[in-house]
Amino acid sequence: MQQRPIGVFDSGLGGLTVARALIDQLPNESITYIGDTANGPYGPRSQDDVRRLALAALDTLVEQDVKMLVIACNTASAAMFDVAHERYEQGMGIPVVEVIQPAVRAAIRATRTGAIGVIGTVGTIGSHAYQRAFATAGIHHVDAEACPPFVDFVESGVTTGDDVLAAAREHLEPLRSAGIDTLVLGCTHYPLLAGAIGYVMGPDVRLISSAEETASDVYRRLSDTGLLAPPTTQATYAFEATTEAQEPFLRLARRFLGPEVTHVEFTQTGVIELPERI
Repeated sequence: MQQRPIGVFDSGLGGLTVARALIDQLPNESITYIGDTANGPYGPRSQDDVRRLALAALDTLVEQDVKMLVIACNTASAAMFDVAHERYEQGMGIPVVEVIQPAVRAAIRATRTGAIGVIGTVGTIGSHAYQRAFATAGIHHVDAEACPPFVDFVESGVTTGDDVLAAAREHLEPLRSAGIDTLVLGCTHYPLLAGAIGYVMGPDVRLISSAEETASDVYRRLSDTGLLAPPTTQATYAFEATTEAQEPFLRLARRFLGPEVTHVEFTQTGVIELPERI
Protein backbone atom coordinates (compact mmCIF):
# COMPACT_ATOMS: atom_id res chain seq x y z
CA MET A 1 0.00 0.00 0.00
CA GLN A 2 2.83 2.45 0.80
CA GLN A 3 4.16 2.16 -2.74
CA ARG A 4 0.83 2.87 -4.42
CA PRO A 5 0.19 6.31 -5.93
CA ILE A 6 -2.04 9.08 -4.63
CA GLY A 7 -5.03 9.58 -6.91
CA VAL A 8 -5.79 13.22 -7.73
CA PHE A 9 -8.96 14.22 -9.56
CA ASP A 10 -10.08 17.53 -11.05
CA SER A 11 -12.62 18.60 -13.64
CA GLY A 12 -9.74 19.71 -15.83
CA LEU A 13 -6.42 21.50 -15.34
CA GLY A 14 -6.89 23.35 -12.05
CA GLY A 15 -5.92 20.38 -9.93
CA LEU A 16 -2.37 20.76 -11.24
CA THR A 17 -1.95 23.38 -8.50
CA VAL A 18 -2.68 20.68 -5.92
CA ALA A 19 -0.43 18.19 -7.71
CA ARG A 20 2.39 20.77 -7.59
CA ALA A 21 1.95 21.21 -3.83
CA LEU A 22 1.93 17.43 -3.32
CA ILE A 23 5.13 17.04 -5.32
CA ASP A 24 6.80 19.80 -3.28
CA GLN A 25 5.73 18.52 0.14
CA LEU A 26 5.79 14.77 -0.57
CA PRO A 27 8.61 14.18 -3.08
CA ASN A 28 8.59 10.41 -2.58
CA GLU A 29 4.89 9.99 -3.32
CA SER A 30 3.74 8.87 -6.76
CA ILE A 31 0.70 10.59 -8.28
CA THR A 32 -1.92 9.49 -10.75
CA TYR A 33 -3.92 12.48 -11.98
CA ILE A 34 -7.19 12.49 -13.91
CA GLY A 35 -8.54 15.69 -15.44
CA ASP A 36 -12.09 15.29 -16.74
CA THR A 37 -11.46 17.59 -19.68
CA ALA A 38 -14.29 15.99 -21.68
CA ASN A 39 -16.93 17.21 -19.23
CA GLY A 40 -15.38 20.21 -17.50
CA PRO A 41 -15.79 22.83 -16.38
CA TYR A 42 -18.16 21.51 -13.72
CA GLY A 43 -19.24 24.93 -12.42
CA PRO A 44 -22.39 25.36 -14.56
CA ARG A 45 -23.53 21.73 -14.14
CA SER A 46 -26.18 20.46 -11.73
CA GLN A 47 -25.03 18.81 -8.53
CA ASP A 48 -26.37 15.45 -9.74
CA ASP A 49 -24.26 15.73 -12.90
CA VAL A 50 -21.18 16.68 -10.89
CA ARG A 51 -21.66 13.74 -8.53
CA ARG A 52 -22.07 11.28 -11.38
CA LEU A 53 -19.06 12.52 -13.34
CA ALA A 54 -16.80 12.85 -10.29
CA LEU A 55 -17.64 9.37 -9.02
CA ALA A 56 -16.88 7.92 -12.44
CA ALA A 57 -13.42 9.53 -12.42
CA LEU A 58 -12.76 8.49 -8.82
CA ASP A 59 -13.79 4.92 -9.65
CA THR A 60 -11.22 4.95 -12.46
CA LEU A 61 -8.53 5.99 -9.99
CA VAL A 62 -9.57 3.26 -7.56
CA GLU A 63 -9.26 0.71 -10.37
CA GLN A 64 -5.64 1.86 -10.73
CA ASP A 65 -4.89 0.87 -7.12
CA VAL A 66 -4.39 4.29 -5.58
CA LYS A 67 -3.91 4.45 -1.81
CA MET A 68 -5.66 7.81 -1.32
CA LEU A 69 -8.08 10.00 -3.26
CA VAL A 70 -7.71 13.78 -3.45
CA ILE A 71 -10.72 15.68 -4.83
CA ALA A 72 -8.83 18.68 -6.23
CA CYS A 73 -11.99 20.38 -7.45
CA ASN A 74 -14.03 22.76 -5.30
CA THR A 75 -17.23 22.19 -7.26
CA ALA A 76 -16.96 18.42 -6.85
CA SER A 77 -15.95 18.76 -3.19
CA ALA A 78 -19.04 20.86 -2.53
CA ALA A 79 -21.36 18.50 -4.39
CA MET A 80 -20.20 15.03 -3.38
CA PHE A 81 -17.53 14.86 -0.67
CA ASP A 82 -19.92 13.19 1.78
CA VAL A 83 -20.84 10.61 -0.87
CA ALA A 84 -17.19 10.00 -1.72
CA HIS A 85 -16.27 9.65 1.96
CA GLU A 86 -18.96 7.02 2.45
CA ARG A 87 -18.24 5.19 -0.81
CA TYR A 88 -14.45 5.03 -0.68
CA GLU A 89 -13.26 5.74 2.86
CA GLN A 90 -15.96 3.94 4.83
CA GLY A 91 -16.75 1.36 2.14
CA MET A 92 -13.27 0.56 0.82
CA GLY A 93 -10.82 1.92 3.39
CA ILE A 94 -9.33 4.46 0.95
CA PRO A 95 -8.80 7.87 2.61
CA VAL A 96 -10.41 10.83 0.83
CA VAL A 97 -9.18 14.43 1.09
CA GLU A 98 -10.95 17.49 -0.35
CA VAL A 99 -10.03 21.16 -0.81
CA ILE A 100 -12.68 23.30 0.94
CA GLN A 101 -11.89 22.73 4.62
CA PRO A 102 -8.14 23.30 4.12
CA ALA A 103 -8.81 26.65 2.43
CA VAL A 104 -11.17 27.71 5.23
CA ARG A 105 -8.57 26.93 7.89
CA ALA A 106 -5.89 28.86 6.01
CA ALA A 107 -8.16 31.89 5.55
CA ILE A 108 -9.07 32.01 9.24
CA ARG A 109 -5.39 32.00 10.16
CA ALA A 110 -4.62 34.74 7.62
CA THR A 111 -7.40 37.27 8.23
CA ARG A 112 -6.67 40.30 10.40
CA THR A 113 -10.21 41.65 10.61
CA GLY A 114 -12.47 38.66 9.95
CA ALA A 115 -13.57 40.21 6.64
CA ILE A 116 -13.19 37.27 4.27
CA GLY A 117 -14.28 36.83 0.66
CA VAL A 118 -14.59 33.73 -1.51
CA ILE A 119 -14.61 33.44 -5.28
CA GLY A 120 -15.52 30.26 -7.14
CA THR A 121 -17.59 28.72 -9.88
CA VAL A 122 -21.35 29.18 -10.05
CA GLY A 123 -21.76 25.65 -8.67
CA THR A 124 -19.41 26.15 -5.72
CA ILE A 125 -20.79 29.55 -4.69
CA GLY A 126 -24.38 28.41 -5.21
CA SER A 127 -23.85 25.35 -3.01
CA HIS A 128 -22.97 27.58 -0.01
CA ALA A 129 -20.37 24.98 0.96
CA TYR A 130 -17.81 27.63 1.90
CA GLN A 131 -20.34 29.69 3.81
CA ARG A 132 -21.33 26.61 5.84
CA ALA A 133 -17.70 25.70 6.50
CA PHE A 134 -16.89 29.20 7.73
CA ALA A 135 -20.07 29.29 9.85
CA THR A 136 -19.02 26.04 11.53
CA ALA A 137 -15.74 27.76 12.40
CA GLY A 138 -17.59 30.75 13.88
CA ILE A 139 -17.48 33.19 10.94
CA HIS A 140 -21.07 33.80 9.91
CA HIS A 141 -20.62 36.40 7.17
CA VAL A 142 -18.51 35.74 4.09
CA ASP A 143 -18.70 37.79 0.89
CA ALA A 144 -18.93 35.35 -2.03
CA GLU A 145 -18.84 35.95 -5.77
CA ALA A 146 -19.01 33.57 -8.73
CA CYS A 147 -16.44 34.27 -11.46
CA PRO A 148 -17.55 32.14 -14.43
CA PRO A 149 -14.98 33.32 -17.02
CA PHE A 150 -11.95 32.42 -14.91
CA VAL A 151 -12.04 28.66 -15.52
CA ASP A 152 -12.50 29.16 -19.25
CA PHE A 153 -9.40 31.35 -19.36
CA VAL A 154 -7.29 28.75 -17.58
CA GLU A 155 -8.62 25.80 -19.60
CA SER A 156 -7.70 27.76 -22.75
CA GLY A 157 -4.19 28.40 -21.45
CA VAL A 158 -4.81 32.16 -21.11
CA THR A 159 -3.58 33.38 -17.72
CA THR A 160 -2.51 36.96 -18.49
CA GLY A 161 -3.56 39.81 -20.75
CA ASP A 162 -6.14 42.56 -21.07
CA ASP A 163 -9.16 40.22 -21.24
CA VAL A 164 -8.17 38.46 -18.02
CA LEU A 165 -7.62 41.77 -16.26
CA ALA A 166 -10.95 43.19 -17.46
CA ALA A 167 -12.82 40.10 -16.23
CA ALA A 168 -11.03 40.28 -12.88
CA ARG A 169 -11.99 43.94 -12.43
CA GLU A 170 -15.62 43.23 -13.27
CA HIS A 171 -16.12 40.22 -11.03
CA LEU A 172 -13.98 41.32 -8.10
CA GLU A 173 -15.38 44.84 -7.70
CA PRO A 174 -18.07 43.78 -5.14
CA LEU A 175 -15.36 42.23 -2.99
CA ARG A 176 -13.14 45.30 -3.25
CA SER A 177 -16.09 47.44 -2.19
CA ALA A 178 -16.79 45.12 0.75
CA GLY A 179 -13.35 45.85 2.21
CA ILE A 180 -12.22 42.26 2.70
CA ASP A 181 -8.65 41.57 3.81
CA THR A 182 -8.53 37.90 2.80
CA LEU A 183 -9.74 36.28 -0.41
CA VAL A 184 -10.16 32.53 -0.82
CA LEU A 185 -9.51 31.31 -4.35
CA GLY A 186 -12.33 28.80 -4.16
CA CYS A 187 -11.44 26.96 -7.35
CA THR A 188 -8.17 25.14 -7.99
CA HIS A 189 -7.96 26.86 -11.39
CA TYR A 190 -7.85 30.32 -9.85
CA PRO A 191 -4.27 30.31 -8.50
CA LEU A 192 -3.17 30.25 -12.13
CA LEU A 193 -4.74 33.73 -12.38
CA ALA A 194 -3.27 34.96 -9.08
CA GLY A 195 -1.29 37.71 -10.80
CA ALA A 196 -4.39 39.43 -12.19
CA ILE A 197 -6.50 38.72 -9.11
CA GLY A 198 -3.84 40.07 -6.76
CA TYR A 199 -3.30 43.16 -8.92
CA VAL A 200 -7.01 44.02 -8.89
CA MET A 201 -7.53 43.32 -5.19
CA GLY A 202 -4.43 45.23 -4.11
CA PRO A 203 -1.47 44.44 -1.86
CA ASP A 204 -3.45 44.55 1.39
CA VAL A 205 -5.62 41.56 0.49
CA ARG A 206 -4.17 38.14 1.20
CA LEU A 207 -4.96 35.48 -1.43
CA ILE A 208 -5.60 31.99 -0.11
CA SER A 209 -5.16 28.89 -2.26
CA SER A 210 -6.17 25.53 -0.82
CA ALA A 211 -3.33 23.70 -2.60
CA GLU A 212 -0.62 23.95 0.09
CA GLU A 213 -3.01 23.28 2.96
CA THR A 214 -4.54 20.33 1.08
CA ALA A 215 -1.08 18.84 0.60
CA SER A 216 -0.49 19.22 4.34
CA ASP A 217 -3.76 17.37 4.97
CA VAL A 218 -2.58 14.57 2.67
CA TYR A 219 0.69 14.35 4.59
CA ARG A 220 -1.17 14.11 7.92
CA ARG A 221 -3.60 11.47 6.67
CA LEU A 222 -0.84 9.34 5.16
CA SER A 223 1.19 9.60 8.37
CA ASP A 224 -1.79 8.75 10.57
CA THR A 225 -2.65 5.67 8.49
CA GLY A 226 0.92 4.43 8.01
CA LEU A 227 0.74 4.94 4.25
CA LEU A 228 3.65 7.34 3.69
CA ALA A 229 6.02 6.11 0.99
CA PRO A 230 9.49 5.16 2.32
CA PRO A 231 12.09 7.94 1.87
CA THR A 232 13.99 5.82 -0.66
CA THR A 233 10.97 5.56 -3.00
CA GLN A 234 11.41 6.97 -6.51
CA ALA A 235 8.18 8.80 -7.28
CA THR A 236 6.43 8.47 -10.64
CA TYR A 237 3.74 10.72 -12.09
CA ALA A 238 0.97 9.78 -14.52
CA PHE A 239 -1.41 12.30 -16.06
CA GLU A 240 -4.65 11.28 -17.72
CA ALA A 241 -7.37 13.28 -19.45
CA THR A 242 -10.80 12.27 -20.68
CA THR A 243 -10.32 13.92 -24.07
CA GLU A 244 -7.63 13.15 -26.61
CA ALA A 245 -6.73 16.83 -27.11
CA GLN A 246 -3.44 16.79 -25.21
CA GLU A 247 -1.78 20.08 -26.15
CA PRO A 248 -3.60 22.52 -23.79
CA PHE A 249 -3.12 20.09 -20.91
CA LEU A 250 0.55 19.55 -21.72
CA ARG A 251 1.22 23.27 -22.07
CA LEU A 252 -0.04 24.09 -18.58
CA ALA A 253 1.32 20.90 -17.04
CA ARG A 254 4.81 21.78 -18.26
CA ARG A 255 4.41 25.34 -17.04
CA PHE A 256 3.47 24.38 -13.49
CA LEU A 257 5.05 20.95 -13.03
CA GLY A 258 8.11 21.18 -15.26
CA PRO A 259 9.27 20.18 -18.75
CA GLU A 260 9.67 16.55 -17.70
CA VAL A 261 5.91 16.15 -18.26
CA THR A 262 6.12 14.68 -21.75
CA HIS A 263 2.70 13.23 -22.48
CA VAL A 264 -0.86 12.79 -21.25
CA GLU A 265 -2.76 9.51 -21.53
CA PHE A 266 -6.33 9.37 -22.78
CA THR A 267 -8.75 7.60 -20.43
CA GLN A 268 -12.44 6.93 -20.88
CA THR A 269 -14.30 7.11 -17.58
CA GLY A 270 -17.66 5.45 -17.46
CA VAL A 271 -20.85 6.94 -16.05
CA ILE A 272 -22.17 5.12 -13.02
CA GLU A 273 -25.73 5.02 -11.71
CA LEU A 274 -26.26 7.04 -8.57
CA PRO A 275 -27.90 5.39 -5.55
CA GLU A 276 -31.56 6.34 -5.28
CA ARG A 277 -31.09 8.21 -2.01
CA ILE A 278 -28.75 10.81 -3.53
